[in-house]
Amino acid sequence: MLFGKRPSDDDTVVAMLAAALRRDIAFGHLHPDQKLKIEALRQRYGGSNHSMRETLRVLAAEGLVEATSQRGFRVMSATEQDLDDILFLRLEIERLGLSRSMAEATVAWEGAVMAAFHAQRHADKVVQGSLDDADALEWDEVCRVTSLTLVQGSRSPRLMDLAGKLFNQSRRFRLAQLREGQIDFAARDARHKALCDAILAKDTALALELHEETVRSDLGRIRR
Repeated sequence: MLFGKRPSDDDTVVAMLAAALRRDIAFGHLHPDQKLKIEALRQRYGGSNHSMRETLRVLAAEGLVEATSQRGFRVMSATEQDLDDILFLRLEIERLGLSRSMAEATVAWEGAVMAAFHAQRHADKVVQGSLDDADALEWDEVCRVTSLTLVQGSRSPRLMDLAGKLFNQSRRFRLAQLREGQIDFAARDARHKALCDAILAKDTALALELHEETVRSDLGRIRR
């Protein structure tokens, strides 16, 4: 019989460091294309050379950090082309996941969708007008859960993993929209209610249309 290994202290340190670096990449404290030097990062975040290198490998696998040809690391770029590419892939993957989830819908999944949108409505209210980074991160985490809930009914772990990675890669752009006051929360709430209703009514075409509008709006890429 095959057993997994117990999490080590090293694994815990790497997880903590990765969370801190993700946060600072998301808020731009670590700038796009910025070189990430192990020693400087250790002084700023702690950890050993080994744990920091492992952390950067984790973030590279998530698409937030890039390993350079000189065996170093840098923060991934954040150009309009990067955003459009992430958006393209998110829409393709999440459309597939939502379609399959609706085709195989269970009462449990529909209940999870309703709960996710309820939590999202509360988080949206809290974050409006707040300048607190903690509120912004909590809001973004609720957004992530909502997004993944819509595709979890697909019962495809690989699709879920890819959807999660792409959502994380879009975080910088979404938080920039939030901080710049570019999110219309009233329209967002109405769209979420309509999306939830379409899912429960099993109107796949409408649900996919509303989902695409939601993703595009959150990233400032509404079609004109």
